[in-house]
Amino acid sequence: MQIHLIRTRAALGFLVALTLASPALAELRSMSVAEGIWAIVGDKDQRSPENLGNNATFGLIETDEDAILIDAGGSYQGAEQLHAAIRTLTDRPVTLVINTGGQDHRWMGNGYWIEQGARIVAAAAAVEDQQARASMQMSMLSQLIGEGLAGTDPVYASETFEDRLELHVGGRSIEIVQPAPAHTPGDAFIWLPEERVVFAGDIVFTERLLGVREFSSSAGWLEAFEAVAALAPLRVVPGHGDPTTLERARADTYDYLVNLRDRMRAHLDAGGDIIGSVEVDQSSFADLEQFDMLAGRNAQAVFQQMDWE
Repeated sequence: MQIHLIRTRAALGFLVALTLASPALAELRSMSVAEGIWAIVGDKDQRSPENLGNNATFGLIETDEDAILIDAGGSYQGAEQLHAAIRTLTDRPVTLVINTGGQDHRWMGNGYWIEQGARIVAAAAAVEDQQARASMQMSMLSQLIGEGLAGTDPVYASETFEDRLELHVGGRSIEIVQPAPAHTPGDAFIWLPEERVVFAGDIVFTERLLGVREFSSSAGWLEAFEAVAALAPLRVVPGHGDPTTLERARADTYDYLVNLRDRMRAHLDAGGDIIGSVEVDQSSFADLEQFDMLAGRNAQAVFQQMDWE
């Protein structure tokens, strides 16, 4: 009996130590968008050990036969966490995963889903972007999520399309459209015409400030948003943030980019330089999360893009 108690206490001590060493995972919130259609909303903050790279909004579409996942998760373990959230919504297997772009949280979980037997589909431009930045993304993730990167390998979609792909799966009509380079070169949106729901990927950010990077196109981003808006969706599921209206999507994404580009054009026309670009007035959008972190960087990126337009 004494030996059994010692062993039990040792085991409990190990479990407590393991629990203390492992960060509590950030919640993935499931939000119904329409019948059998959900947004799965992750962190709006930076990638971290707590969110396993799942700092984005994902989507799930249940069909008569199976389920379709929009974006794979930010790591192998992030995909496992995403799968656990999916199991609370449906018992149907995920047989198709759509990568909406080149950012890590859109595709780094692909390897997990292939192990589950799913097909992976993405725009050809998204796969090219993924391949170009995979090594950099893996290095970044190793720093930001640490041991949460274990098991992750860059795995690319084997099924690609150029501009548009129409699917009919289990009674659902689905259109995948890659209208123009936006946050990343291959950003696509998923349109459900019968429900008038759009999963916009990184073409739409709400609640938090979007990020314009060296691989982004602020001009193409406006074009891509206009393609989404032309559909007059009833519900917009952004790439970051909660499901919303087209009006809110426009205010937080399109209006921000128009303001920044208009003011940057005036700055350039006045002979301004990149150092002064960070002073361009973006204060109307200061209520968006991560404004202080991203606004200056956005200004410099847009300056460099517009200087060559």
